Amino acid sequence: MSVRGLAMSWADFYRRRDALDAVLEHARREPDGPLPFAEVTGVTEVFGSRTELLLALHYRWLLALTGRLGVALSDAEPGADRVDAVAAARRAAATAHPVLRGLLDRHADEGDEAMATALAGERRLLALAAGLDVLDPSPETVEVTGVL
Repeated sequence: MSVRGLAMSWADFYRRRDALDAVLEHARREPDGPLPFAEVTGVTEVFGSRTELLLALHYRWLLALTGRLGVALSDAEPGADRVDAVAAARRAAATAHPVLRGLLDRHADEGDEAMATALAGERRLLALAAGLDVLDPSPETVEVTGVL
């Protein structure tokens, strides 16, 4: 059961995965275009709104990012600067997934409060992983969390 109380079948999972892949492929071909929602066949049926699509894209980003964070922090030498490790992990994830990161950078503000909450959670995750104060607006925290 999912959090919403709805069961997701494997068929649903694959439809969502395929729709996200199609959105990313469309965005790769048209990097400056609008968020591919109605432009990609089947996306509106799988994701009920642009916000749902953005949240799914953000979740995919978090999977890539947290994987990089885990490796960076476990490979860091004892006493190494966690800020550098976390910032490098975020840059590496963005380099490995440029289309995904680009979509989120360009369109995240099109989401509703749910997307703002998701992005704030990502910033908290990065700050905490780096051992920083989540509420600190210092340049170091801003660099690590990717807030421009």
